[in-house]
Amino acid sequence: MKALTYHGSKDVRVESVPDPTLIDDDDIILRVTSTAICGSDLHIYRGKIPAMEHGDILGHEFMGVVEAAGPAVTHLKRGDRVVIPFTIACGDCFFCTQDLFAACENTNSGRGAIINKKQTRPGAGLFGYSHLYGGYPGGQAEYVRVPKANVGPLVIPDSALSDDQVLFLSDILPTGYQAVVNGAVGQGSSVAIFGAGPVGLMAAASARMLGAERIFMVDHHQYRLDFAAATYGVEPINFDENDDPAEIIIERTDGRGVDASIDAVGFEAKGSTTETVLTAIKLEGSSGQSLRQAMAATRRGGVVSVPGVYAGWIHGFLFGDAFEKGLTFKGGQTHAQHWMPELLDRISNGDLKPEVIVTHHMSLDDAARGYQIFNDKQEDCRKVVLTPGLVAPASNTATTGQQPLPQLL
Repeated sequence: MKALTYHGSKDVRVESVPDPTLIDDDDIILRVTSTAICGSDLHIYRGKIPAMEHGDILGHEFMGVVEAAGPAVTHLKRGDRVVIPFTIACGDCFFCTQDLFAACENTNSGRGAIINKKQTRPGAGLFGYSHLYGGYPGGQAEYVRVPKANVGPLVIPDSALSDDQVLFLSDILPTGYQAVVNGAVGQGSSVAIFGAGPVGLMAAASARMLGAERIFMVDHHQYRLDFAAATYGVEPINFDENDDPAEIIIERTDGRGVDASIDAVGFEAKGSTTETVLTAIKLEGSSGQSLRQAMAATRRGGVVSVPGVYAGWIHGFLFGDAFEKGLTFKGGQTHAQHWMPELLDRISNGDLKPEVIVTHHMSLDDAARGYQIFNDKQEDCRKVVLTPGLVAPASNTATTGQQPLPQLL
């Protein structure tokens, strides 16, 4: 089969690799119909994620059709159309029984990313995301083995729903939604979202759906801010033009700040020269720029919600400010399995339209080019969806509006 494989920083290739096979009795083999490039895939693309190996198959946002199922699979059958959560969970351990699926204790043979871990077991395995998380082959491929198939895959019973409408149930939609729920955002709330990438946009959609009154959005790509303002009614702030967005947010909220801030940027936030140097010489694991701004923009007693990926230590983490303001912090990997059924209902009812963020539909064969476009923010790219077997058009440019059906080989 064809799959997108990793070979180093900014070196990803579509190659022929062996077809996956059933290994455990509760495995399925999925024929992938759609797979997306996630913002966190770009961390891998830029060579920022450790424990990657040459030939690793990338991708953790994917869906498709069940081609084969092991004898212990009870919830699925051949021919079912399913979305796969990016986290792999057993369903039976201490954390899974509390719906904390991303903390599953039984699916990750890797070390995990906790620095001061002691004897703590690692959290859940992830598709296509480093051997720290189990080294599972990902879904930017024609086929993929899905372990623990009685726990993860969500059947899409409504054939009228397109792949684009439901694909993001795999990661970015539940990630954005969990961030908003963690921020206790509800009717009349004010919220600041740092980062207008796919997760930030899904957070804005979720916050608006749950009744937020004011949504500030901070980014340095004007085209993304313009889209968010037109689509979700956010108040955009371009930090290339205003280098202290928190100050602007405080000014616009009567000197108080917002009820919640969401850091949807994470460890590669554009930081100071000092932070850039410290990161380069491995004296800092993550830039703290976005997190400091989120803390500063949040009112006393408010919540800082962090769906953005962080690792290691942070320069200039002002914990004294957090203490003085009485801030609550919530973050971590998304418990996707918990949120997926509820969000599918929201999509079916028309409350959420995640597909509107897609700008590029490309063939899996053109995945390397898709990464470059997304990483370099070319062609006003917001989100790339890859289709195995799709006949590539003459020009891979941004697409808008109603999409034609893919031409499958």
